[in-house]
Amino acid sequence: MSSTIHSAAAAPALISSPAPASFRARYAPAHERDAAFADPQTLAVFGFGTAHTTCADPRWLQVPLDEHGPAQIEIWQGAAPVQTGVDGTVRWSHDGSVLFGAIEIEEPGSDIEAAAADAYATLSTFLTKCGFPHLLRMWNYLDAVTEGEGDAERYRRFCVGRVRGLQSLDEAALPAATCIGRFDGVRRLQVYWLSAREAGTPLENPRQVSAFRYPRQYGPQSPSFSRALLPPAATGLPLLQSGTAAIVGHVSQHTGSWQEQLEETLTNLQSLVDTARVQRPDLPAQLGAGSVLKVYVRDAVNLAAVAARMAQLPGSPPHVVLHAEVCRAELLVEIEGMHG
Repeated sequence: MSSTIHSAAAAPALISSPAPASFRARYAPAHERDAAFADPQTLAVFGFGTAHTTCADPRWLQVPLDEHGPAQIEIWQGAAPVQTGVDGTVRWSHDGSVLFGAIEIEEPGSDIEAAAADAYATLSTFLTKCGFPHLLRMWNYLDAVTEGEGDAERYRRFCVGRVRGLQSLDEAALPAATCIGRFDGVRRLQVYWLSAREAGTPLENPRQVSAFRYPRQYGPQSPSFSRALLPPAATGLPLLQSGTAAIVGHVSQHTGSWQEQLEETLTNLQSLVDTARVQRPDLPAQLGAGSVLKVYVRDAVNLAAVAARMAQLPGSPPHVVLHAEVCRAELLVEIEGMHG
């Protein structure tokens, strides 16, 4: 595949016997960005906020969601020195066991369905040739995710476009995922992911209807993701928890109360940990120091209060609080996580 390489290797290549891996995710002060890139095992670095930041390194992605509190970056580190490159619109890096990829694409005429179809078709083509064909975790960021009425809502059109681009969909092998709205007014779709040489194990939450089995009232195409995923052991990845909100069954709970929604969301996250521990009893039993969380808050006026509640959680899980739009208009808080 055609690539611009920033290390000694020429492209993602199969390794016959990958060594045991250890993936690490952490938050750090924003001024540590250059030091992170200097580390040969850094797989990806994420900045937050709408301030214009340029960086030519394929491992960098700026997510235009404003942070609450001091500026932090998110750093992913692999188990071995990484290879990095660019293939068309795909930027990638891998450590021999797990691959990070990212695509940013402008919406043609503010058509999120077309942008999603294009991005996911590109992603699908890339996966067939990169040596890491199994999606484990997806992130999707787009402007004004709940704009539009009924089936014209932008999130619903995104879901249709995503499946169009993928062309085929195996509900037994769906990755964990997040889809979040920005407030920056820029009609650009950001998609990034983790993939591996082997498939992971999707998990569902016994408190919730699987998203891919939502009734028709939520749109013509059900959201296509698992609630969480246990990656293959060779990746060294933790439990990957999808964007999680105050939904029980398929119905949003506690309309109008961010406090109650936050507690329900934490209950759902704990339910996913409990479910995962049936197969992986070595995972920590509770969210805590072994977790890394992103907290999305719809209303800016609630950012400080949500941050204060997160700081009170037992074990003080590392987290960042971001001003963002959840994919249902009545939902005020969403949390995603890596655990263990």
